[in-house]
Amino acid sequence: MLVSKYYFYRSVFIISWPCVLKLDGDDELIYLGCEKELKIECGELIFSDDDYVIDSAGFSYFLSKTLNLMKTDKVFSVNELIDLVRANEFKKAELCITKIHFVTVSDAISSLAY
Repeated sequence: MLVSKYYFYRSVFIISWPCVLKLDGDDELIYLGCEKELKIECGELIFSDDDYVIDSAGFSYFLSKTLNLMKTDKVFSVNELIDLVRANEFKKAELCITKIHFVTVSDAISSLAY
C-alpha cells in the first residue's frame, strides 16, 4: 500500500493508496492506484462538489478545483464499500452482485483494479 502526505491548513493527513473516485449521481467507481493516476483521471474531468475519493483505510476526501484532496469527517465501513462496489458491478452487468464480499475496505478497493 502506498501512502501520500498532504498538508492542508496546518493539518497533515496520510492517504492510503489505492483509492477510488466516486462521482455524484453515478454508480461507476474509478480506481486510482496512486496520486499520479488521480491527476491523470481528474485532469480534464468536470466534477461536482459532491464527488469524493475514498482511500484504502476508508477515509474520504473532497477534490478541490486544483485536484488537492481535502479530508472529510466521513469514514467508510467495509459494508458501505461493498454496497458501492455492488452498484458499480451491477451497472456493468458482469458479475453476480450477491456474491461480492470483502473483509477490508482495502480489499474492496483493490478488487476494482481489474
